[in-house]
Amino acid sequence: MGEVGIRVVQTPYQGPNANAYAERFVRSIKHECLNRVIPCGERHLRRTIAEFVEHYHGQRNHQGLDNELIDGVRAVERVGRICRRQRLGGLLNYYACAA
Repeated sequence: MGEVGIRVVQTPYQGPNANAYAERFVRSIKHECLNRVIPCGERHLRRTIAEFVEHYHGQRNHQGLDNELIDGVRAVERVGRICRRQRLGGLLNYYACAA
């Protein structure tokens, strides 16, 4: 993982508070995605998870960033017609200004 710039951080043994971020992600993907999709095989499951991860990291509001997107564009700077983009057949929706 170091080859692509990812730093591995080991969590302490029997430290449930140390993996709160991972637990929250698992809860989110189960609640928002996997409980609503019946995968037709491993390939379908992997693609579904990949689509969710793209949505989770790039197209949803983050509470830790005052409900802003990671892209850094403030809501007040966004003006114009709103369009809806869908992922996973409408299961995940993202609203943005039309180009």
